[in-house]
Amino acid sequence: MNAKDIRIIFLGTPEFAAYSLEALAAEGYNIVAAVTAPDKPAGRGQQIQKSALKISAEKYNIPVLQPEKLKSPEFIDQLRELNPDLMIVVAFRMLPEVVWTMPKMGTFNLHASLLPDYRGAAPINWAIINGETKTGITTFFLRHEIDTGNIIFREEIEIGEDENAGLLHDRMMFAGAGLIRKTVDAIAQNNAPSIDQRSLIAAGTLPKEAPKLFRDTSRINWNSDGNSIRNHIRGLSPYPGAWTEMKNGDEPAVAVKIFSAKFSNANHNLPIGTVTDEFHVAVKDGWIAIEEIQVPGKKRLGISEFLKGFKRNGTLRFQ
Repeated sequence: MNAKDIRIIFLGTPEFAAYSLEALAAEGYNIVAAVTAPDKPAGRGQQIQKSALKISAEKYNIPVLQPEKLKSPEFIDQLRELNPDLMIVVAFRMLPEVVWTMPKMGTFNLHASLLPDYRGAAPINWAIINGETKTGITTFFLRHEIDTGNIIFREEIEIGEDENAGLLHDRMMFAGAGLIRKTVDAIAQNNAPSIDQRSLIAAGTLPKEAPKLFRDTSRINWNSDGNSIRNHIRGLSPYPGAWTEMKNGDEPAVAVKIFSAKFSNANHNLPIGTVTDEFHVAVKDGWIAIEEIQVPGKKRLGISEFLKGFKRNGTLRFQ
């Protein structure tokens, strides 16, 4: 079957999904509908905003469905009327079985890791936090358990030594569009691989996980080694941002976000968390040099610009 004759429904919400939708539409693939989150208020003015996927779908005159509930009979009927051959899911909610089993060619997902490692909501962040030097993207057929379906294709991606989550996200987004096209074409030709993930897990080991990030997860542990702290910071930059409490003399502690830092190995006798005048933080095996920081109520600044307006009131500590 010609891949561009396949009736595709594309499900997703953020920019990561929207880029792949646009890539398919621009090349003439037959996307009969896009499914995304309902419009919602956002920002200081709480203006109603569309998802990135909806904006991209409208650009290509693709009909958009925005169900509140994915199990609603009205939504299920809309999908059936569209008679999809294939569904593609990128960064979307968990689908009920009645949805993902509907297309005769199946439903596949694009995931931002080399499955079976880093199943979960934040694979890009956790790969960097854990100090990985490579990650990847995977397409796989959906099944009941999240991120466990049979693998179609995987593609390795190197992680730069100083790369943060935002930069890696964008590179993976671009690569993902190509892998989705490759997957659609293989499914159309009825020669798509289907590899059981269990065959890729070494005996006696468990896959690495990528759970959802919470505020406590994002807090910097200054008792860790310097490289781990640096990886934690870049793995959470620019979003949601690694944070710590700053204690400036006798002033109350305030939560600050750190977006970029370097580590240098060294011996010193300062207590862990002590901050020098240059905003180098003492850790057990050296120094973390802060490069970008944000304090409450202020914008994100490079450290030299920040220090121009910062007043030190005694001993300065991160805790």
